[in-house]
Amino acid sequence: MKRFAGDAVVGLIFLALFLPFFLCEPLYAGYKSFNAAHAVLAGGIKFAVLSTLGEIIALRIRTKGYDLKGFGVLPRMLVWFFLGAWIVMAMRIFGKGAPVLADYILNTDGKVTAAMTAGLSWYKFIGAFFISLMQNTAFAPVFMTLHKITDTHIMQGGGTLAGFLKPIHMGEIMQGIDWKRQWSFVFKKTIPFFWIPAHTVTFMLPGEYQVLFAAFLGVVLGIILAFAAHK
Repeated sequence: MKRFAGDAVVGLIFLALFLPFFLCEPLYAGYKSFNAAHAVLAGGIKFAVLSTLGEIIALRIRTKGYDLKGFGVLPRMLVWFFLGAWIVMAMRIFGKGAPVLADYILNTDGKVTAAMTAGLSWYKFIGAFFISLMQNTAFAPVFMTLHKITDTHIMQGGGTLAGFLKPIHMGEIMQGIDWKRQWSFVFKKTIPFFWIPAHTVTFMLPGEYQVLFAAFLGVVLGIILAFAAHK
C-alpha cells in the first residue's frame, strides 16, 4: 500500500507542476516571460525539479519502493540546480557556435545558421545534429563524470545536507569510479544511441521549449536505465 500511495503522490506532483500551465493562460504567459528574462535560473529550477523527480521514479523502479533514507532529495535538487544552469549555458554556447561550424564544414553559405531560427527544414536538422554532436562529445563526458562524483558524494554523506556540504574528496571518488563501465556504457552507448538523437530533436524545437524538453529527457533516461537494471 505504501508503494501505491507513493505512486499517487508522485502522480499528483506531476499534475501540480504542469496542469496549472495548461489551465491558466496568464500563468503560462508568466512562465514564458520569466524563462525569456532569466533563462539560466529557470533552467536550473527545471532540472532541480524534474531530474530529481526522475531519480525518485528510477529508485521506485529499482527497489519497488520509496525508501528515501540516504537518498538525499535536497542535496540532489541542489546539484541538479547548478548542473541545470550549466547545461543551459552549454546549450547557448553550442547552439550558437555549432551551426556556424556546420556552415563552414559543409560550405552552405550561412543557410544552416539562418535555419535555426526558422521552421523545420533539412538545414535546421543538420544544425540541430551538429549542436547535439558537439555538445555530447565535448561537454557531456565532463558533465556525466561530475554528476557521478556528486552522486557518490551525496551517498557517502548519508544523503544529508550536512554531509553534502562537507568537502568533496575528488581524487578518492575518481579512483573509485568504474571507468570501464563509464566508458563502455555511459559514454559509448548512451551518448551515440540516446543523447545525440534525443538532443537533435531538442534543438529542432522552438527555443522556449528546449531546456524543458532536455530536462524531460533526463527523466526518461533515468527510467529506462532503472528498467534495464531491474531486468
